Amino acid sequence: MTACSPWPSRSWCWRSRCPPGAEDDLLGALLDQWPSYLAYVVSFATVGALWLGHTAITHYLHGASPLLLRLNLLLLLVVAFLPFPTRLLAETVEHDEGGNVATTFYGLTLLAASGLTSIIWRYAVRTGLVRPDVSNAEVAVISQKLTPGLVFYVVMIGLGLLAPVVAVLGYLAIAVFYLVPIRSLRRRT
Repeated sequence: MTACSPWPSRSWCWRSRCPPGAEDDLLGALLDQWPSYLAYVVSFATVGALWLGHTAITHYLHGASPLLLRLNLLLLLVVAFLPFPTRLLAETVEHDEGGNVATTFYGLTLLAASGLTSIIWRYAVRTGLVRPDVSNAEVAVISQKLTPGLVFYVVMIGLGLLAPVVAVLGYLAIAVFYLVPIRSLRRRT
């Protein structure tokens, strides 16, 4: 296994090289790298979902406290760390024991990111950082949208111990759930 830098600009799990001698069956060599493609897509979708969720949260705030800023920094730390478990997942998801460990480790990282996003929102609501013109219904919809993923991540982490590929597909489903727009939150103009 190769170590990688945790910085997204350097090491998303993408393996851009085919093995030596793959020229004779390039399509087969590309298809053999399906774990890399899957890990990349799941991580990209998850980062996109986190970004959209974070953007929605900050849209509803009228200010920030020092603690909110530090929670945001902690979220950034987890997101910046994501390339390491992504690469680990891509390299081992096909292997029995290694795949189970990598899928669980990956899921714990996603759970941490999702959990921090939820904590940021709940902290902002509890401390009065949400704009006064935001209705209680809008606050409830965002809170409800952020909560289910936490439970599903825990379920997928458990499933990852038994069926790593199925759990990774579950992680993708969670990200897609978050990527679907919340129609009832369209801003009033």
